[in-house]
Amino acid sequence: MSHKNILLVEGEADRAFFEALCQRWQLPVQVKVSTPRDAGHTKDTKQAAFAVLETVYLGQLADGHIERLAIAVDADSAADGGGFERTVAQLHQRLQPAGYELRAHAEPGGLLFAHNDGLHDIGAWVMPNNADEGALEHWIQGNLHPSEIALMQHAQASITQIPNGPKFKASRRPKAEVATWLAWQAEPDHGLWQAAKPGLLDEAAPQFRALKMWLEKVFPAM
Repeated sequence: MSHKNILLVEGEADRAFFEALCQRWQLPVQVKVSTPRDAGHTKDTKQAAFAVLETVYLGQLADGHIERLAIAVDADSAADGGGFERTVAQLHQRLQPAGYELRAHAEPGGLLFAHNDGLHDIGAWVMPNNADEGALEHWIQGNLHPSEIALMQHAQASITQIPNGPKFKASRRPKAEVATWLAWQAEPDHGLWQAAKPGLLDEAAPQFRALKMWLEKVFPAM
């Protein structure tokens, strides 16, 4: 089956989360959430997503195989070679040769790259909020339903009290915090898609609304 609307993400955990969100929000068109492996890459990573964006999906946009495209990746940290500005620069490096420029005034929250010859905009969301360092887990933590904040704080405290300290790197702590919080829900599971269930996130939170508005802007009704 040919999919006309593609949301490119870093890997399987992100795919499951965005699939759950798209289903919950009932976007006006069908959107296929894809990973780099779906496009033939050997890995599912941020850099692999950039690679297939440039070598696969830009060509498919140009020849009409797909009509609309967006990418959602983590900013990560500047100390680890990432950060928001560096991530946007990497996107621009790949999109500019194909005729795309970052709009001076992007839509609330997300980014839009406009084409110089009439093709649809390419959307980009750099987790968590298109400004700061971080990842999808930071976005989840920043959009918790008020009733979930105390449980998240307890999960964070429990990790701080791990005997002999955590085995994971400090940069992966948010992943452990969110996984612990999800493991304490009514239906315990560590999959990020669980966070998209009603009642866990605050639908009135500015970044929650901004992500929804951005997706609806990139993938409007036909």
